[in-house]
Amino acid sequence: MPRAIWKGAVSFGLVSIPVKLYGATEDKDVSFHQVHSLDGGRIRYQRICEKCGEVVSFADIAKGFEAADGRTAILTDEDFSHLPLSTLRSVDVVQFVHADDIDPTYIDRTYFLQADSVGVKPYVLLREALTSAGQVAVVKVALRQRESLALIRARDDLLLLHTMYWPDELRDGAFAAPPAEVTVSDAEIDMAKMLIGQLEGTFDPEAYSDSYREALLEVVEAKLAGAPAPEAADTSAPAGDVVDLMAALKASVEAAKQRREQAAE
Repeated sequence: MPRAIWKGAVSFGLVSIPVKLYGATEDKDVSFHQVHSLDGGRIRYQRICEKCGEVVSFADIAKGFEAADGRTAILTDEDFSHLPLSTLRSVDVVQFVHADDIDPTYIDRTYFLQADSVGVKPYVLLREALTSAGQVAVVKVALRQRESLALIRARDDLLLLHTMYWPDELRDGAFAAPPAEVTVSDAEIDMAKMLIGQLEGTFDPEAYSDSYREALLEVVEAKLAGAPAPEAADTSAPAGDVVDLMAALKASVEAAKQRREQAAE
């Protein structure tokens, strides 16, 4: 069982739910050490103070904020744990909204909420109320030395907490939009909808895997065994531009039909 990263309470109205917070995801990326390419020796880094020149242990490192006038405020772990902030130990519900009202771009990380001690019944109450109302709770919470907006939503028997970015942390993507004068015909849209229909299905995350990680591990295993590296896949891009969009859509629909028919055999 993972270790709780935060303990506190979810509060809405006069109801308080003691909870523990657990990370809902884990990094599965292949990790590497930095090594000397000539002999495989590990590369080590030292933390050196630029003022006294001494090597500093991790336990003696604090966080410093440099003001515009050059002064530096040094903050320790104790300073962070005693901030004048109510959300350090409390998740305050500020609003209930429909899930569709939240742009997914705001979502950052996902956590499990577990009821602690006497919090089981009010936990179930909030879970069932959110499910029945079809809503999520907008909350504020302080995690990992920052305060975040977050959502609490019900999923099966659990309450999940999703931390969110603040509005000023989202970039304006207007620069990436195509020129307004570029248009498509109704016939092209209808053909694109046909292609969507051929590829439509129920999302099953178990049907997908990390092909990059799998290919990387193949190379690693070959290196460990002293065997030749696997042949590289053809990653060349299609030559030329798509001149006839409608023809490309029709060909895509036919190809999707054939794949679906083959899968059904």
